[in-house]
Amino acid sequence: MVQKARALVAPSMGSPLEFQDVILESPRPDEALVEIHATGVCHGDIGCITGKTPVPFPIVLGHEGSGIVRQVGGDIKGIQPGDAVIASFNSCGRCDPCSREVPAYCRNFVRLNFGGSRLDQSVTMSTSNHEPLHGNFFGQSSFCSFALVNARCLVKIPRESPLALYAPLGCAIQTGAGALLNTLNMRRGASVAVFGTGSVGMAAVMAAKILDASIIIGIDIDEGRLEIAKSLGATHTLKGSDPDIVDQVRALCDGDGVQYAVDCTGIPAMVERMVEALGNTGKAATIGAAPPGTMASIDIFQHITRGKQYIGCNLGDSVPQQVCDVVQVFGETLTGSIRQMVAFLIEQHSLGNLPLERIVKLYNVDDWELALDDMHSGKVIKPVLVWQELDEINKSHRAF
Repeated sequence: MVQKARALVAPSMGSPLEFQDVILESPRPDEALVEIHATGVCHGDIGCITGKTPVPFPIVLGHEGSGIVRQVGGDIKGIQPGDAVIASFNSCGRCDPCSREVPAYCRNFVRLNFGGSRLDQSVTMSTSNHEPLHGNFFGQSSFCSFALVNARCLVKIPRESPLALYAPLGCAIQTGAGALLNTLNMRRGASVAVFGTGSVGMAAVMAAKILDASIIIGIDIDEGRLEIAKSLGATHTLKGSDPDIVDQVRALCDGDGVQYAVDCTGIPAMVERMVEALGNTGKAATIGAAPPGTMASIDIFQHITRGKQYIGCNLGDSVPQQVCDVVQVFGETLTGSIRQMVAFLIEQHSLGNLPLERIVKLYNVDDWELALDDMHSGKVIKPVLVWQELDEINKSHRAF
C-alpha cells in the first residue's frame, strides 16, 4: 500500500527547497515506513543543495530523522509498528567493512547514502504525478512527513524519548562524540582541541568533558559559539582566524601541543593547523566534510619524528542498527570504543552529561527557511524541523 506524504524537495542544485506532495512505495522486506516527527538540519544537507557534495536532482534530503514506525517489512526483526526510532546512515551489511562492524566505511557507502536510489537503482518515492523522485538519502530522506527507512538505519529507542530533541543523534551528535570515543579512543584526562564548534564540534566538546579532559580548547571564528562551547565544558576558547593559532594551542599545553584534536570544518588550512598543533604522539581526526578532491599538506618529517597520527573519521565510527530497547549502562569507566553511540548518548543525556537543550532549537517545518538562515548566521547551533505539533506527537505515542 502506497503512502502519500508532504516533502521538502531540492529541485535542482542551488535552488531553494520547495514543498511537494509525494508518494512513497510500500516497504520492501528490509524497509520500514516511519512517520517522521522531527528532522535535524545538517550541514551535510546544505552541502548537497549547494553542490559541495554531489547528489542527483530532484531529491528529498534529510538524514537526522526521528519518528514512529507505522509498517515494517517481513525481514525486519526487533522493531514493530508503534516503536519510536531514530534513523541514521545506511550500509549494505555484506561487504568486508560491514562484516567487521565498521559500517561507516561500507564499500557501498556513497551509493547507498548519496546515490538517490537503492542499490538496484530503484527509487523509493515519486511525485504526485507519478514521476520518479530521488530519495533514499542516507537510507531515509527524512525531509518528509513519512520515510521509507532501510532496516540498517533504524535505531529503536525508549518510547518515552523526546523525539525532536534526539533527532540529531543519528548524525551530528554521534559523529562528534564518536570521533573522540571511537576513532581516536581518547584516554581520560588528556588534552583535546576542537576546530569548529558547530553541532558536531559541540558534541566533541561534550564528549571530552565526559572523558574528564584536562584541557578542552574550542576553536571557532564565531564568538557566540565559543561562549556556548565554554558552557558545555571548554576550558579555553581561541579565535580560529588568529594567524598564531598553533602557537596559542601549544602554549596551553606546556609548549608541546595537544594530545588529541578533531577538525569539524573540512577547511584545508584548519586541517593543516590542527595536525601542526599536535604534540608528540598526538592523534587527530578530520570530521568535517570537504568537496571531493580537496587536499591538505602535512609536514612529513615532523609527522614521523613526533609520531603524530592523522585519521579520517566518518560518522564517529558508529553502528546505528543496534536495537536499544533498554539504554545500556556503560558505567564510570570508559575504555575502548563505544560503537552503539545512540544508546550511549541517550544514557549520557539522562545523566545530565549531554545537554542537547543548549544547542537544539525546534522549528515548525513551515519555517524551514528561517531555520537554515539561523544556522547559517550562527544564531542557532542545531535547528530541528518538527513535522507535527508536539501535542500530536504525544497523542501518537499514547496510541500504542
